[in-house]
Amino acid sequence: MSPIQKYAIGAGIAVLLSWMILPGWVTLLVVLGVVAAPVVGYMMLDPSQRERLKRARRRGIGR
Repeated sequence: MSPIQKYAIGAGIAVLLSWMILPGWVTLLVVLGVVAAPVVGYMMLDPSQRERLKRARRRGIGR
């Protein structure tokens, strides 16, 4: 299982649990946080770091 699949499964579980336990607006905040955290982290990288990350993804980390 790829790391992206693990992340997606974890995000889905977090959303389902918050949907069952918390009120609607808090669930919306959890969903936004789950989606926004990786995007903000990626946008904070320098262009050279982004390029290095792209190369590592193509090559496969740990191979």
